Amino acid sequence: MQNVNPMFINDASPLDQLGDVLHDDMVAVNKVILDRMQSDVPMIPELAGYLIAAGGKRIRPLLTLACASLFNDMSDNPKKLAAAVEFIHTATLLHDDVVDGSDQRRGKATANEVFGNQASVLVGDFLFARAFELMVETGNINALNSLARASATITEGEVLQMSLIGKTDITRDHYFKVIEAKTAALFAASCEVAPILTGKDSAPFTHYGHALGMSFQIIDDVMDYTSPKMGKDKGDDFMEGKITLPLIIAMEQADEMDKDFLKSTIANPSLDNLDDFIACLEKYNAFEQSIEIAQEYSHQASEALGNHTDLVSGSVLDDLIELPQSILNRVI
Repeated sequence: MQNVNPMFINDASPLDQLGDVLHDDMVAVNKVILDRMQSDVPMIPELAGYLIAAGGKRIRPLLTLACASLFNDMSDNPKKLAAAVEFIHTATLLHDDVVDGSDQRRGKATANEVFGNQASVLVGDFLFARAFELMVETGNINALNSLARASATITEGEVLQMSLIGKTDITRDHYFKVIEAKTAALFAASCEVAPILTGKDSAPFTHYGHALGMSFQIIDDVMDYTSPKMGKDKGDDFMEGKITLPLIIAMEQADEMDKDFLKSTIANPSLDNLDDFIACLEKYNAFEQSIEIAQEYSHQASEALGNHTDLVSGSVLDDLIELPQSILNRVI
């Protein structure tokens, strides 16, 4: 396996180029985010601002704006939905960190570590409510339905993942159902709401977002073992007992001795066993095989838009088509 690049993407990445082209729109979205997270209850904007200010590429709202630009939608609606998407994502992060007992995100203490679990859950609920207000303001019931459905699906994915913690009989089907719900659903909705707003065919954008989200999450799960993101420790998923694709692949191929080792170790994870655990995954080429599957989803995403002949070619479309491979390049 080649050395892993710990950076999300390099300076010339399609995501950065989209950020440059859509800079003014993203500034407008950020203003909506700041305005709508205000409250007469001081802790709400303080806690929400703490997490939002931690940064991140804001890939999901950027996808909404990029897809909207392909249809020359100059109204405020794409910006409102982009802000709604970010609120939904932020709310799920707040809830995730409480459920997972996480103490770090993006190099900072998590909100639940600073403000407590109860405040984090309640402010997450507040952000969900703000997201729905923004959706309603667009006056588009189909766009509202898309993001509302995604919000429900994300929660289902979280509950499913929680129910599978520590279980060693999880199949690829189980895993794909979890990441489809937790990650791909919001990616898909982020992309499809733009054509929905303009009454255009949303199917290629749904397919693009779904495949991009699947690839994104698989790569994230590989990086947990090979090159953790800033502010994350190697093996966080392992310590939480999460069964991700590399482990599932290794379990499918392992001999009885290695299978027993993997089962007993993930059932009672300890950092003392992490290196041996990773070595066992590498023995069965679990990371390479996971990356190959992510590559398949990456190709599907690019083809979904590349084969959509109704779209006018341009820098934004080109960047969207190249983005899946750029995300994949984090580990190859």
